[in-house]
Amino acid sequence: MQTYSRIFPVQQNDLDELNHVNNIRYVEWIQEVSKEHWVQATSPEIREQLIWVVKNHNITYNKSAVLDDTLQISTYIAESKGPISKRVVEIKNNKTGDLLVKGITEWCLLDAKTFRPKRIPETIQQLFNKT
Repeated sequence: MQTYSRIFPVQQNDLDELNHVNNIRYVEWIQEVSKEHWVQATSPEIREQLIWVVKNHNITYNKSAVLDDTLQISTYIAESKGPISKRVVEIKNNKTGDLLVKGITEWCLLDAKTFRPKRIPETIQQLFNKT
């Protein structure tokens, strides 16, 4: 499977009233890294024809991140069936390696013109199965 990773520094505007990273910010990072992975793996032509929408987020919060932590956010496709793809996102403390947050998101592939669900083509699946 192909994994995409990015480093994010925790900044003041990422924090909630408890001085931990806000849960909404984690969701934003999950979506941002997922989109970046899609863009990195596909061509503009593919992205003109196909789009993804979130069907379900399942997020487990294990530990908190605080100001000045550096986070490694990694994502990969765990499985695909029909129009649905399950994407895993792991957010770790980049210094300690501790798993802070794990998200599993079901994404539904749509035809970009009709907005109807579309079976994930084998060619797209292969793009994300590369190691």
